[in-house]
Amino acid sequence: MQQSTEGIGVVAETLPERRLPAPSRDQERGRTHGLPFIFWLLEQNLVLLLLVPTVIAVLVTWGSNGSWPTFLAAWVVVPLVGIVLPLFYLVYRSHGHDGGAANWEPFLKFQDEKLASRYRGEKIPMEVAYEAYVAGKLEFLGDVRDTMMRRNQLFRFFFTWGDVKFYFRKFLGQKLMHSQSWDEDDIAPVYNRGNDFYNWFLGPSMVYTSGIFRDESESLEAGQERKLETICRYVHMKPGDRHLDIGCGWGGLVNYAAVNYGTRSTGITLAQEQADWARREAERNGVSDRLRIIVDDYRNLPSERYDKITCVEMAEHVGIKNFQKFLLQVRGLLQDDGIFYLQIAGLRRAWQYEDLVWGLFMAKYVFPGADASCPLGFVVSQVERAGFEVHRVENTGAHYAVTIGKWYDNWLRNEQAIVEKYGKRWFRLWSMFLAWSEMIAGQGSSALFMLTLTKNTKNDKSTVTTEEAASVPFSRRRRWIGSKPVETQQ
Repeated sequence: MQQSTEGIGVVAETLPERRLPAPSRDQERGRTHGLPFIFWLLEQNLVLLLLVPTVIAVLVTWGSNGSWPTFLAAWVVVPLVGIVLPLFYLVYRSHGHDGGAANWEPFLKFQDEKLASRYRGEKIPMEVAYEAYVAGKLEFLGDVRDTMMRRNQLFRFFFTWGDVKFYFRKFLGQKLMHSQSWDEDDIAPVYNRGNDFYNWFLGPSMVYTSGIFRDESESLEAGQERKLETICRYVHMKPGDRHLDIGCGWGGLVNYAAVNYGTRSTGITLAQEQADWARREAERNGVSDRLRIIVDDYRNLPSERYDKITCVEMAEHVGIKNFQKFLLQVRGLLQDDGIFYLQIAGLRRAWQYEDLVWGLFMAKYVFPGADASCPLGFVVSQVERAGFEVHRVENTGAHYAVTIGKWYDNWLRNEQAIVEKYGKRWFRLWSMFLAWSEMIAGQGSSALFMLTLTKNTKNDKSTVTTEEAASVPFSRRRRWIGSKPVETQQ
């Protein structure tokens, strides 16, 4: 086909029509709203949860001219269809996931021949494997970490009957209750187990969170000291600041701030063992007069105001049910010009079945009641709803993987002492926890988010007249613009 080019008398050939690829939209599938719906349910009190099916049952009964049997049937159907059936559908779907043949015998050896026969030639359910390993019914023929690196070849990640029983018998109750007595029963025994137990893997710093590393070969202590320094710089810690650390653990951060920044720091923990350690460190550092440790539930904190508040991986234990109340409590304790540092580890929104199976393992054996280990979207929505402004969010999951790897190495080095004091079961359990968690952090299954927050105030000192500015808490420009990137710039 030819076309005449007007005005110049030249005949040009039309280029052949090129077929474009299919439109790029809608080629990927996103996640459903199921997870946010579960979060919403867990936030509600029991009265509201009972009221919803009651109102629907009344409307169904009225609309159908029914009677008491209709009302009761409708009342039962609502939670059954809205909650129970979706949960069992999730369990059902998980059973179609990552099955197949496997030759695990070069890497694993069952002491129980019945179990060995049951799974010979096929992948072993992860829950069955870790329960058998902890109980001494399964041996890893090599290093646990090396064997777990082959987990996709050896194990299946789906919900077993053991997972379902734990969820409904224990975990669901933890998520729904979160009363002071319930949380104390769940949490205090974990951290009162013995300081030597934790020292054997945490090392001299006794900091139970991720370090920050410039190089993977750096020592654990160097990474942890950099982490404490980073937190202090994030919140602009300075001499004389009244500092509160909620969930202070063994007092690493409150001691560091008091020694290096001259703060008057208060820490709160549910564990007497942790408090004793923190106070001894304060005496050794010569800051006992500026450091206070409270052994109590965070809900009983005295009504005081603080310049800086930090919460390093304690908010997970608050639970989804109490998360908003906790943030509002923190907001009430924080000076209007104060800074709040919140660090939280949470499962990824685009979860994989391994993430959830690992989460149940952690809830059962390591961090009971820590159901607020949620995706970043949940956390940001909650802090903004509570009246905070998000200045900075940073994901340090890769650093957590390095940290946990160093904890694992410490744990193995102390095997003899651990077994003598606590027995083979605890050694195996924590070996599994650390080896598996290093991989979970490394692949983003559970990320670690560091959030720097301030109160979201109506005005800023820079947006009103000089006279009005006197009653406005702070200037964002003066606070966040400067020559020191860690403290100031995004």
